[in-house]
Amino acid sequence: MAVLSGQASKRGSLILAPPSSIEAPLSPIKPVQITVLEARDLKGVKGDTPVTYVRAEYNGVILGDSLKIDVSSDGTVKYNFTTSFEYNSDGPNSLDDIAHKPLFLTVIEVLPKEKKQKEEKTVALGQAVVDLLPLLEGQCSFRATVPLHPVPGSPLESLRPDAKCGLEVSVSIQESLLSVSQLSGGNLLRVTLEAAYSVPEVFVPTGPQQNYMVCLQVPTVGEKEYPLAFKNGILKLGGEKEPIPRPKKWPISNILAPGAQNIPDSFIVGGPYEEEDGELNKTEDREFRIQAESIKKRIVWDLERRCYLDPPAVLSLQKRIAECRYWPVEITRVPVVTSTKGKSSKLDKGDDDGQIFFHGVAYVNMVPLLYPGVKRIRGAFRVFAYQDSEVFGKTKCLFSILRDLGHQANLNKLGPVIAAASSPHSKAMPSRNQKEDKMTKEKDVLRKMSTTLKSQVSETAIETEATVCQNLEGQQYVDAGTFLVMEIELAKALVPKRLPEELASRVKEMIPPRPQLPRRSAGAKKHAVVKIVREKYLRTTAFNNLEQLQAFLSELYVYLVDQMHIALNQILSQESTVVASPTFTSCEQLRLFAHEAEVNEDYALASVYYQERLARDRQIVQHWLDYGAFCLLMEENIKAQECFREALSLNPSHLHSLLLCGIIAVMMEHYEEAEIFFEDATCLEPSSILSWTLLGLFYEIQENDIRVEMAFHEANKLLKARLAKEKNITEAAEGGGKKLHTVSATVLRTVTSPQEDTLLVPDEAPDGSPKVQPDSVEPVVTIQLPEDDPAVKLTKKLSPTLSKNKETSQKVMKKTSGGALDPSHAVALVPLSGLSQPSHTIFMETIHFLMEVNALQFVHRALAHELLCQQEGPSCEYYLVLAQTHLLKKDFSKAEECLREAIQIDYLNPNAWAQKGHLCYLSGNLSEAKECYERTISFVTDASEIHFVYLRLGSIYLKEKEYDKAKRTYMLACKKSSSCLTWLGVGIACYRLKEIAEAEDALSEANALNNNNAEVWAYLALVCMQGGRQLEAEQSYKYAMKLELKNEELLQEIHEVQRMVGFGNPSF
Repeated sequence: MAVLSGQASKRGSLILAPPSSIEAPLSPIKPVQITVLEARDLKGVKGDTPVTYVRAEYNGVILGDSLKIDVSSDGTVKYNFTTSFEYNSDGPNSLDDIAHKPLFLTVIEVLPKEKKQKEEKTVALGQAVVDLLPLLEGQCSFRATVPLHPVPGSPLESLRPDAKCGLEVSVSIQESLLSVSQLSGGNLLRVTLEAAYSVPEVFVPTGPQQNYMVCLQVPTVGEKEYPLAFKNGILKLGGEKEPIPRPKKWPISNILAPGAQNIPDSFIVGGPYEEEDGELNKTEDREFRIQAESIKKRIVWDLERRCYLDPPAVLSLQKRIAECRYWPVEITRVPVVTSTKGKSSKLDKGDDDGQIFFHGVAYVNMVPLLYPGVKRIRGAFRVFAYQDSEVFGKTKCLFSILRDLGHQANLNKLGPVIAAASSPHSKAMPSRNQKEDKMTKEKDVLRKMSTTLKSQVSETAIETEATVCQNLEGQQYVDAGTFLVMEIELAKALVPKRLPEELASRVKEMIPPRPQLPRRSAGAKKHAVVKIVREKYLRTTAFNNLEQLQAFLSELYVYLVDQMHIALNQILSQESTVVASPTFTSCEQLRLFAHEAEVNEDYALASVYYQERLARDRQIVQHWLDYGAFCLLMEENIKAQECFREALSLNPSHLHSLLLCGIIAVMMEHYEEAEIFFEDATCLEPSSILSWTLLGLFYEIQENDIRVEMAFHEANKLLKARLAKEKNITEAAEGGGKKLHTVSATVLRTVTSPQEDTLLVPDEAPDGSPKVQPDSVEPVVTIQLPEDDPAVKLTKKLSPTLSKNKETSQKVMKKTSGGALDPSHAVALVPLSGLSQPSHTIFMETIHFLMEVNALQFVHRALAHELLCQQEGPSCEYYLVLAQTHLLKKDFSKAEECLREAIQIDYLNPNAWAQKGHLCYLSGNLSEAKECYERTISFVTDASEIHFVYLRLGSIYLKEKEYDKAKRTYMLACKKSSSCLTWLGVGIACYRLKEIAEAEDALSEANALNNNNAEVWAYLALVCMQGGRQLEAEQSYKYAMKLELKNEELLQEIHEVQRMVGFGNPSF
């Protein structure tokens, strides 16, 4: 392919790809020896024991005939016929010829002479094909049994079903055709042209005979290029689909036996449209593809053209793909020229102006061949009208192969040379003893073609800037929606891919696997006993004398022995089930507490919770990952790296551990390690969208555009497949039924709300216009706890009014005489959530993971891609994530802008209102924050961080002394996910409502979940003082002081109550 390069690419200048600076030395001529050993299951025209011989032919040259031998009664005959042809790297029978031209063996029967018959008659029985490709794979000899395909009318067509008519053949050569460097650095290219579908309606099988041709060019020797042409496409009418699988055919003409046209063990197998590499592979193209490939006209070739690429040609191919990306594949229709003896047509006289008809071009994206490990691309490629400027703009190709090779006459005359097929050494030799005149004629044709090429290429380069004349015939391809289906395959990937074993080995070298350690429980006994002493017996001070100590130890011993007996009875009892020892907090609860501390910016407490999880079990991978993500938030990259590597050492096959090791390696600029981690992740789980997307983002940092394209393409392909599968499952679940539509556009929700007075309102946008509801309503998602769960029991005890909300909600609908909703109700129950469908992109899925692990460096890159891939503008999700990043940086003004856009896009998105509430809360605007939070909890679908909505809304109610609403809000939080802070909120609200017993129960729950919260101990001290329990009040107060209570107002209140009741402070 001729391309412009460097500073020489000025207007009117033509720069062809430079030839190799150093010519390779000529290879010696090597004889290739063929031996036909025997034939099996032969049957003649005149009987079962005919006289036959074998004729060998290669590259259009008859190599010789065997002796004429009688066939035995069992149908076998031993020919032991040996012949040969000469391999010549610079002449005919070159490496490229051996790649795509097979050896033909024809079995011929000698018919008995009849009376007065002077010459014997012969008839061809069958033809066998020997593929010489093993010689290009480094083999010096091979042996094969090839089937003998019957010619039309041959008796071999009527053999018995179990007969296996064939020839046993041996092929050998003294030394390998390829050197060691050629074997390691060379490659074999296969181009398969299947068909052109949905061709123009003017293509009809009647009328003058037409030759449908497709042509492209590839480098083969060094940087030299030559055309690969596919001729004689068969025009078919629509009505049925081409069979799958079907055999690929040799690009050779004049084959006697139809079966010999098929390449052995080579088939067109097709595949799902979505897995193709070309165009028209989207879901919306499926219907058109099905119609085009079954109903509409098509031109079928089914030809496979092989081409040997020497090492310089492989490098040239890589370079061209990187520079040009798209490869032009031209298509045309050429009238078949026939002439009678003694007469010449205008074309023969050279009066043709070189015009070709229905000239189109398809652009094949060859970049996937530069992806690591990719050896094959197959797909459909649209055909466009051939325009010089357009072709040059996309492919940098300066001339047309078909048009600039010469006149139509030359195209037809060069049929055997180009299409049967093209070769860089295109001197076809019909026979060994043929005269030189025919070779001279072919040389003249090639010389004329070369001269025409040079002149026309120059003219094309000069005329590129001129006005492009419209290709009306070629435009018919566009109007008809014509597309080519073709496949390009290499024997070896241009860019090798590291094997999964190699990647896993590299990861193990960097992070050796760590064996599982046995759990130790001996050290936990002392802590458990101390806890019992403090919490059951309320002993926190030393004993006054030895008698008190002995009495206490005796009581404690009896209690511990009783508990031991209970535990043993539970374990040994066959009737009772094994009950795990109760723990006040689980590892999941600790994760929630740590996240609460993060949100409240109490990072020291969050770190304590994360380390507590690790102390409980250091063998759980997720504990290390969560702590590592926290360290990323704190910008402690070295600690984060240690955590992620520790997790990977526990499980080298853990996907998220690999990805996080890659992310932290990028942040620490260890790019080689990062690539190994990301690649290993894609090998470990090839179906992971997250892994491929992160690999693409990494390659973007490396500015490796081709691999970026590869990774994102793979991720998008996986996403499409998953969405299609989910769609099918959804459709199957619906059973084909119609969607249910709401009766009214006003959709209302009955919810458990903290408000005493609620109001149902219609959906409205910010501008006051009514919002149209979606056809389907998402269900409410809640967590169901067991009935015997302590939190459930306490919730029922503390809040019996929650069960009455259904009755209350039925009474809140009030209307004025004008039909408007009663404005006296200040707080409205927000309509059913219209939570927008998440934007299904690989980047948004990756962003959610990156936000969870606090990898903000990658988040911003992914957000940039998400912005570009949204054709209709940024989505609500995009603005929400962007707002969240601004909130982390305390950039409240930018966060407000993003949230304004998000709400404008999706007014009914609970996450948008929740984030707006957080923004107002953090900026001190509590009244607006309260409105946003109240709106958020009234949606049917909960916000993703509803827990913190409850916590902050409850705290606002406490500050505004709306204790009943605060209690209800905190109770909702306890139902969803209880924590020390949720029960503390309930306890405070109950205490302010003078519900002392309920307050004590709630505070006890809070203390059980976290006995290091100073505020919990402070309110327990108040409760105990209100109940007249001096000892417990003093102990609670002492713990509050020990934990450094920072709430001055609360501390002052405690002192006032202490003075009022006269106790509670041990210092009195």
